[in-house]
Amino acid sequence: MTESAFYRAGRKAGVTFRRAKWMWASVAGDESDAIRAEHGVGRDMAAVVREQATAGQNEVAQALLAELQHRLAGGVRNRLHRFEVAIVSDEQPTAFALPGGFIFVAQPLVDLCDADPDELAFVLGHEMAHVIRRHAIDRLISQKILSAASLASPGRGVFGPWIRRVGLQWLERAYSQEQEFEADELGVLLMRAAGFDLLGAVRLLERFQGLVSGQGRPDFGAYLSTHPPVQERMLRLRQRFELGGETPR
Repeated sequence: MTESAFYRAGRKAGVTFRRAKWMWASVAGDESDAIRAEHGVGRDMAAVVREQATAGQNEVAQALLAELQHRLAGGVRNRLHRFEVAIVSDEQPTAFALPGGFIFVAQPLVDLCDADPDELAFVLGHEMAHVIRRHAIDRLISQKILSAASLASPGRGVFGPWIRRVGLQWLERAYSQEQEFEADELGVLLMRAAGFDLLGAVRLLERFQGLVSGQGRPDFGAYLSTHPPVQERMLRLRQRFELGGETPR
């Protein structure tokens, strides 16, 4: 077959024809129905995340993340997408997105960034990109966690027992490296549209690089364990957006 196996068999037949045209527009509807169904799925999952990973009240950090998310959302073309961001307790600097735009950031990641708005904008833009590109919902479909039956009446407690069983760590991993590169790029495009300093993305990746052990594996859990190597992510962003020279602080 070659030619990179016909470019990985048509990139898995258009990611199985965009997951069967997003499960037939989420059970015989249109794009707005699909997004509503996705939001229902995410709302169900987010309730369990809040139950299991409640953070102490850091109102300053929460307000900053909400402001950054609002600015970034202004650059999203499809206005049907909605986003919510919340801080959760976790020992590791981590972040993850649920279907429907529910984004969670651990306080240690805010601390790692020194609450730098441009670095945190990259965190949020990257996670928003996973939602916009449907990576968050695709992995539920691809692993047969989500079915047409559960989409027919989302938000009815379908996913609570599953998340309690597998744990929150599952939400921090399971994207392909190609999806991570795509989220990096779209995240930076959202930053640019909102007027953030794009070098904030590189600064954050440099912080991650400083936490990577000599064996090339992260020292802080799942957040980077399935991501592409940090150096490769930085190189791609520098080349794609012509971010040369030193990284100002």
